[in-house]
Amino acid sequence: MPDFSIGERDFLLDGRPFRILSGALHYFRVHPDQWADRIDKARRMGLNTIETYVAWNAHAPAPDTFDLTGGLDLGRFLRLVADAGMHAIVRPGPYICAEWDNGGLPAWLFRDPEVGVRRAEPRYLAAVKSYLDRVYDVVAPLQVQHGGPVILVQIENEYGAFGDDKTYLKTLAEHTRDAGITVPLTTIDQPTDEMLAAGSLEGLHRTASFGSRAVERLAALRRHQPTGPLMCAEFWNGWFDHWGSHHHTTSAADSAAELDALLSAGASVNVYMFHGGTNFGFTSGANDKGRYQPTTTSYDYDAPLDEAGNPTAKYHAFREVIARHHDVPDEPPPPARPTPRLTVALTDPVPLLDLAERSTAWQRHDTVPALDDLDGAPRLALATTRVDASDPAVLCFGEVRDHASVFLDGRPVGALLREHHQRALGLPRAAGELAVLVEDHGRVNYGPRIGEPKGLIGGATLDGRPLTGWNVLPLALDAPPAAWTDGDERRPVPAAVPGPVLLRARFDLDRPADLHLDTGGWGRGVVWVNGFCLGRYWSRGPQRTLYVPEPVVRAEGNELVVLELAALTDPTARFVPEPLLGHTEA
Repeated sequence: MPDFSIGERDFLLDGRPFRILSGALHYFRVHPDQWADRIDKARRMGLNTIETYVAWNAHAPAPDTFDLTGGLDLGRFLRLVADAGMHAIVRPGPYICAEWDNGGLPAWLFRDPEVGVRRAEPRYLAAVKSYLDRVYDVVAPLQVQHGGPVILVQIENEYGAFGDDKTYLKTLAEHTRDAGITVPLTTIDQPTDEMLAAGSLEGLHRTASFGSRAVERLAALRRHQPTGPLMCAEFWNGWFDHWGSHHHTTSAADSAAELDALLSAGASVNVYMFHGGTNFGFTSGANDKGRYQPTTTSYDYDAPLDEAGNPTAKYHAFREVIARHHDVPDEPPPPARPTPRLTVALTDPVPLLDLAERSTAWQRHDTVPALDDLDGAPRLALATTRVDASDPAVLCFGEVRDHASVFLDGRPVGALLREHHQRALGLPRAAGELAVLVEDHGRVNYGPRIGEPKGLIGGATLDGRPLTGWNVLPLALDAPPAAWTDGDERRPVPAAVPGPVLLRARFDLDRPADLHLDTGGWGRGVVWVNGFCLGRYWSRGPQRTLYVPEPVVRAEGNELVVLELAALTDPTARFVPEPLLGHTEA
């Protein structure tokens, strides 16, 4: 069987020098029916390896659950990599960052306020070991020495940017070895002396993450990795977007020149991202460095393969660079298939507050709970209580994470946004039923605020007096709420409709195809197609279209459901030929 090891200067495959030409492709950001296509296009670009993170919270939404089915079938993904004649790098974290919700750490892990985060704390380590055991049960048999594709496994992730707990890193490395992982173990850090020193251990092979000044940064890495191959394990060839910001792009020519410099220096590389994919559902993360910035649904990343899996100018530029240093397959990638244009009217508006009244899932709480205090930590919840004051009053919460829409007797009176540090709202009068719709826009994935709870934090007051006696309805949104019981009847939508409201549309196609749903004229909300959650949309941009994978649709009888949380000014669903991801800034 093959042997993969680290020599004095090179990676070695069966004793022969082997340069890793890898591309990042996260299986959990791509529909599983499209995995083989994306892997094949990586091979055709000249790559010989696929790298993926493993997202703990995707596999384990609850402590007693570990899902390895469908889009979370890591074993099937790795076997497809092997079927393509390629190798694999697995990065199980437990922390992955990746602009992914909570950096991959499960929300339930932090229900105990004493649990440690990314350090040698017993409760945290016990949970991490249990998680890694499940991952390594899949990965260990698929290592290269057993005929599988896996050649490297990473320990933690850019740990030097967070801490320097060597006991923690040693525990992860030892547990990994005890679980049967025998391929080389790596760490990754940004190439500063401080981070490279803090983020690794002797015996683990250090790699670096950067997107420019390759020669200078490889020299910094060499100071901390005196022997063995140099590797940029995250070559940043693009960037991600936040709601309310601009769409990030990088020059294909500049990125190709940096890649050429890396390869000319003899380094191995992992292109981050080769194909970014999509933060389907409610999986996108956020940053908070004094101001909360949630990440968009699209994770296009300006990568060589775009969000819909089509080669870009960067793909072809990278292929030309790789061909200067290594053989690339003769066959180019197939051309993109045309994307249909279609317009269909939204119908059957159902106010969410009316739907909530009919629910039997209400819970009683003395004080208003955080989302994390509710089973499953839902992304959306409605909390109501009675208030009785004839004069105007001030409603105040300890903190809002991340958005609270306030209603009095069903009428909107205002909203509070985390990113504006808002937590108080004046009520014109304070008598009647007070309702607060609370939204989680994505958990912070980088820095000290990882693991923080979501929702209304610290209770509520009215004119300084505690508000008690709350009824709370958690709104699970993995599938669209069941709002319609009227068969085939279709009720039209006015030219504009206030949220929160559910709407739907039905549409047919000539054949199944990738689609781009234009959300222009919509405010803020969530979309499902045939029960598959595409993710969030928001009129603040930069992203305007939601990607619909071809395997989600069928030729006839497709149903689209929209949950509009703000206000909708165009009751039309438009599918357009190209993605609209926003304007760019230099």
